[in-house]
Amino acid sequence: MKKILAAIGLSLLLQNAWAIDIGDAKDQGLVGESYTGYLAAVRTPVSAEVRALIAEVNAKRKDHFEETARRTGATTEQVAYRFYELAVQRTAPGHYYQELNGSWTKK
Repeated sequence: MKKILAAIGLSLLLQNAWAIDIGDAKDQGLVGESYTGYLAAVRTPVSAEVRALIAEVNAKRKDHFEETARRTGATTEQVAYRFYELAVQRTAPGHYYQELNGSWTKK
């Protein structure tokens, strides 16, 4: 039983070690800041790993947007759009952000 648990633990550690993070995904041009305030794929097709990263980041953002909206009296959409505006300002050279017309721009 201890060997099985150790193998599972090692497997989880290795899985996390190989998982792509948001910085790497942005550096590779795989994801960018969408005008919706959420992270989105810049290119298709999208790997399962990148899809999982996008889902994880966006779930956290949604929670943050909803909490901020509750505290401030703004709508979730207003908070998300303000986040987008700030994210574009902070986008590093070589990373992508989405224009309001849906096109992607490399900063």
